[in-house]
Amino acid sequence: MTTTVKPPIWFWVVSGIALLWNLSGVFNYLNQAFNQQAILESINQAQREVFEGIPAWATAAFALAVFSGTIGSIGLLLRKKWAKPLFIISLVTAVAQFIHWLFVSNAVEAFGPSTYTMPIIVVIIGTYLIFFSKIGIQKGWLR
Repeated sequence: MTTTVKPPIWFWVVSGIALLWNLSGVFNYLNQAFNQQAILESINQAQREVFEGIPAWATAAFALAVFSGTIGSIGLLLRKKWAKPLFIISLVTAVAQFIHWLFVSNAVEAFGPSTYTMPIIVVIIGTYLIFFSKIGIQKGWLR
């Protein structure tokens, strides 16, 4: 016989916010992938060169990061342990993408120092979701 530990209300709130956060990442990825012409028309030449210079592996890392994070968030809402490895994949691939964006490309020079803001936020939230799912596993909220 197995017993189920009922998670507190804040678990559901955090899990719902995590899903909305990751869905916004999916939206941003899809916008970048399918709305390139409009994006390129709205930025200056230096920014355009950076955007056009994004390698396929970085775009793939972006896709993997947002989709694995979204599926991981769905896993939280379904109370599944497999959410944690998906959050790890999401964070690792996001960091790989950000390494290129911040340190290999000229993004900071083209877009300014605010270019660091979103990567920092993403890494903080990604790290939090890994630890949140770990706590959920330890407390028996995720099976």
